[in-house]
Amino acid sequence: MNIIEVEELSKSFKQLVAVDKVSFQVKEGEIFGFLGPNGAGKTTTINMLCTLLKPSAGRATVNGYDVKKQRAEVRRSIGLVFQEPTLDEYLTAEQNLRFHAYAYKVSAGEREKRINELLELVELSDRRKSKVSTFSGGMKRRLEMARGLLHNPRVLFLDEPTLGLDPQNRRHIWDYILGLRKKHNLTIFLTTHYMEEAENCNRITIIDDGKVVALDTPDKLKDIVGGDLVTLKAEDNAAVADELKQKYDISPVIEKDTVVFTIPQGDKFLVKLMRSMKSNLTSISIRRPTLDDVFLKLTGRAIRDEEINFKDQLRNLAMMRRH
Repeated sequence: MNIIEVEELSKSFKQLVAVDKVSFQVKEGEIFGFLGPNGAGKTTTINMLCTLLKPSAGRATVNGYDVKKQRAEVRRSIGLVFQEPTLDEYLTAEQNLRFHAYAYKVSAGEREKRINELLELVELSDRRKSKVSTFSGGMKRRLEMARGLLHNPRVLFLDEPTLGLDPQNRRHIWDYILGLRKKHNLTIFLTTHYMEEAENCNRITIIDDGKVVALDTPDKLKDIVGGDLVTLKAEDNAAVADELKQKYDISPVIEKDTVVFTIPQGDKFLVKLMRSMKSNLTSISIRRPTLDDVFLKLTGRAIRDEEINFKDQLRNLAMMRRH
């Protein structure tokens, strides 16, 4: 079952086409990654799905509700964790959660139960009376995740959930994300520029210049690169490159002082290569393609940090609470 369906969704700002006929589906209970360089259109797409922007054309549904015609129902169906903190640091952890519960009209009987459960889930029960201003970055992110789950959403949108956190806290957050999905069959839609984090996704969409350029599992996306990446060094790199072309019909690239090429089942190929090469090799390395390699091949660019306007994020959150 698809919990999100997007059909030729577009968004234009005067002459600028930010999102151009994007189509994809997200299955219930999966972790779905959305990747793209600056200006690719991924933030605009997410804002349309969260009803923060009205589409110029096309159609999208979240939990069966139309994002243009049923905005209130969509908003009740989703949780949203922005890239930058949007907590009130002058309030305590439980006060932040209680305010969110009021805004989403969580019943009084359910409200305190949910607050207690979620503070326990994110391991902040002992800090419930502490002001958020005293929290570390990782603690704030965990509290924001609890806030996003307070009204029992079907889909949790996470915009760069571990940005700015140290490796230990990043692992902690991902433990929570994976646990939530397993325990509650929660659908998680996330953006990240950490390619190793994208490995946790069931499927990934890569968007560039407002268009979807690839959508598949991480492993199948890696196959786009064309095999394992082999790097050779030799006394005469040009001679090695020529020999590879003549013997194996491989067209390697000479990068600085190395010879680089891709080949399926690279480990088996290297055994054959070592037995047959006449050129004097000084080093050999092989590695499986990463999502960085896929991203670079498809877009011609390395992924970069998104620029975030914190005031806009706060305004967006306030708007969702009002409507």
